[in-house]
Amino acid sequence: MSNELIFIITVIIYLGSVLLLYKLFGKNGLFAFAIFGTILGNIAVCKCVDLFGLSTTAGNVLYASTFLVTDILSEKYGKKDAQKAVKYSFSIMLLWLLGTQLILQFTPNANDYINDSLKVVFGLVPRITIASLIGFICSQNIDVFLYHFIWKKTGDNKSKLWLRNNGSTLISQAIDTVIFTFLAFWGTYPTNVFFSILITTYLFKALVAVIDTPFIYIARIINPREE
Repeated sequence: MSNELIFIITVIIYLGSVLLLYKLFGKNGLFAFAIFGTILGNIAVCKCVDLFGLSTTAGNVLYASTFLVTDILSEKYGKKDAQKAVKYSFSIMLLWLLGTQLILQFTPNANDYINDSLKVVFGLVPRITIASLIGFICSQNIDVFLYHFIWKKTGDNKSKLWLRNNGSTLISQAIDTVIFTFLAFWGTYPTNVFFSILITTYLFKALVAVIDTPFIYIARIINPREE
């Protein structure tokens, strides 16, 4: 299966999962996806892949999906609940950072066969997670602020939903991409590869932001079962 096909499938699965969790569990489902997306995204971003002839990371779709979560929360419940999702995800990422490093401190016994693999994956966690934490807290708060700023300027108009969704996300994800990429990957890859990853990371996040527009329109009319 090609990377391009996998990309398309993951976009559908992750954005669709946001709506499914919202339908089943209301805003608690959105909180859960935000946490899931940030944790798994920190692992997936370590994998470098080629998409449509461009070098990028495997975590773009998953991480970009969390912006749909905060936009739905902003649209349906207001700024306070959107900021709550950011706080929950940030707190769990701190716990994830601590937990992964504690796991590595255990001395494996003679029967262990996975410790070396864990060292490879979790050894990257501190730099990746710290970069992600800084980028996440900055960009998500900016996303929430811009969403409501655009909303106030354009009014509670369904026809302008695409503007506050895309406007806030495209700007905030540009900020997140610059912060995260420099902190996580500067010096890790050759300069040309680094800037290729920076540019393509934003391009694919921006693509997901545009694709998620119909999903937020659907979310606006969803009545969750548990609310």
